[in-house]
Amino acid sequence: MLQAVVKSPCIGVCALDERNLCTGCQRSGEEITLWGRMSDAQRREVLLLCESRARAQGLWFSVQTS
Repeated sequence: MLQAVVKSPCIGVCALDERNLCTGCQRSGEEITLWGRMSDAQRREVLLLCESRARAQGLWFSVQTS
């Protein structure tokens, strides 16, 4: 089964904080720079890191339905 190409998580809020993480997408400066040359597998790994970073800062919200 073919998987869709992993798109950039950029939301247009591009500013690196004191930890060198983008305040918009939570990627590091290096991850942003290398994104275009990464495989989709590498991109998925970065997206997991972005989610983890956002959760650690209380920036990740899940919508629960019941």
